[in-house]
Amino acid sequence: MSYRAPVSDIIFSMTHEAGLGEGMADGLYADLDDGFLEATLREAGKFAENILAPLNRAGDKDPARLELGEVRTTPGWPAAYKQWIAGGWNAITAPADYGGMALPALLNTACIEIWNSANMAFALCPLLTLGAIEAVHSHADDELKRLYLAKLVSGEWTGTMNLTEPQAGSDLGALRTRAERRDDGSYRIFGSKIFITYGEHDLAGNIIHFVLARLADAPAGTRGISLFLVPKFLVGPDGAIGTLNDLKCVSLEHKLGIHGSPTCVMAYGEREGAIGYLVGEENKGLACMFTMMNSARLNVGVQGVAIAEAAFQQALAYAKERRQGRAIGATGEGMSVIIHHPDVRRMLMTMKALIAAARAICFMTASAIDRSQRAEDAAARRAAADRASLLTPVAKAFSTDIGSEVASLGIQVHGGMGYIEETGAAQFLRDARIASIYEGTNGIQAIDLVHRKLGLAEGAAVAEEIALMRATVDELEKIQVEDFGAMAARLREAVGAVDRATAFMQKTLRARPEDALAGATPYLRLFAYALGGCALARGALAARRLSSAGETDPALAGRIATARFFAENIASGAGGLEFSVVHGAASVNAAADALAS
Repeated sequence: MSYRAPVSDIIFSMTHEAGLGEGMADGLYADLDDGFLEATLREAGKFAENILAPLNRAGDKDPARLELGEVRTTPGWPAAYKQWIAGGWNAITAPADYGGMALPALLNTACIEIWNSANMAFALCPLLTLGAIEAVHSHADDELKRLYLAKLVSGEWTGTMNLTEPQAGSDLGALRTRAERRDDGSYRIFGSKIFITYGEHDLAGNIIHFVLARLADAPAGTRGISLFLVPKFLVGPDGAIGTLNDLKCVSLEHKLGIHGSPTCVMAYGEREGAIGYLVGEENKGLACMFTMMNSARLNVGVQGVAIAEAAFQQALAYAKERRQGRAIGATGEGMSVIIHHPDVRRMLMTMKALIAAARAICFMTASAIDRSQRAEDAAARRAAADRASLLTPVAKAFSTDIGSEVASLGIQVHGGMGYIEETGAAQFLRDARIASIYEGTNGIQAIDLVHRKLGLAEGAAVAEEIALMRATVDELEKIQVEDFGAMAARLREAVGAVDRATAFMQKTLRARPEDALAGATPYLRLFAYALGGCALARGALAARRLSSAGETDPALAGRIATARFFAENIASGAGGLEFSVVHGAASVNAAADALAS
């Protein structure tokens, strides 16, 4: 089945679950009014369906290849990228002073879902450029902005993140790439980097690398890291492309998935040193790089939603066509289509509900980012920034975890045919699997949530989030209708569980930090269940109001059913997760002996 952009689902989630409706009312999203939002998403959908999706399978079967130091992408991809640039898609959130549209992050987040559903391997290239634009705009000096920013905004040049090295992994304090000062104000970079997505390719005229490196006199650890802009081709004072810099791709990784995306091993300074330019201040590069990484973490979370949506669409279509066995109560001759079997419906609804919850969480995070930048009141901006910081690790980790889970369920719905590559179901799982690893593994996201984010504003940020969840449950409990089932009761339990687990974490972090970190991953999942369940409940409440007002959209009943399913079949696991958070550390610590034997 071909991918179809779920524009109506996206707009409903943005409006009723993630804050777009409130933002429209208070003027935050005035630039999305008068049909602009829907028109933009429908155009993004056309590009995804007609240009990107047809190239997805080709990228998997005929991946990028390295030839004499140059990477050739899948046939058809360079032409598609030119169409991407012509459509202005790279510039949605970019600053207007450099050719961008300065539109809200919420709109761009929705577009990112659509493009990654259609072709995640292709969409990775512009996704990284978005982070590069933010880093240059936020931290680079005026000359670097003048020379590089407009080309990055247009997409004529692309950006990369060069963080890790073989010996370092996620521990960036262990990196060895070095930088040397030169009298002209530039630097020379020497070293190698691994796992560099689109480090070399043939889509754009120049590739702008953002490289973490260490000066000889830098402090040890992460305090001594600097960030450098290192172009593939040097750029003259007039902006013209010049000679090739002293850098190259020495090999491509052979990966489980996203085959069309070249993942490069990069070498810098094999001769006189790669010429680079300082971004921000010396020894403060990690803060600059986190501007790119925080942007990427939400967008990677959206990739989880995107792959899950594509896998669900294919599984649902298959379940409506595949005939096997006879469902209970079936009439007539022959076998039943498998969607009539309860366990298949259970799998499909699990997929649908997890996608809806993760989508809402990602959109809530993007909405908080917008409010942190656009709200008129300084206090409102600070509170929104704290909320965005709190929700980002949840959006990244939960959404990418469910991306793999949903893709795996998609294979299960297909049965044996799902294990056969020709159906395409297996590619979703292979592509999805990386998202829970890169831009900070999901275990690191859980540690970040517990160790750093629960203390934001002295605990006020998480307390406010839990209060918002409780307010949703309070509203649910006023609705006594059969189609809501036990939604209110199950979500009341989930919110209570996350409240108690949060108090436990805040206390234990001070007294027994190792015990707190042992429960970080189940805590993040618990938080996501309560947060996502309450978001879907808000959608269910909105769907009921719309139906009561005479709206005849047949999807409204399905939105209520999805929210109920999530509450009764997924969020109902909150009690077990709370137990793991509060009581699981002892068995985790005891496991050291078992693992040593």
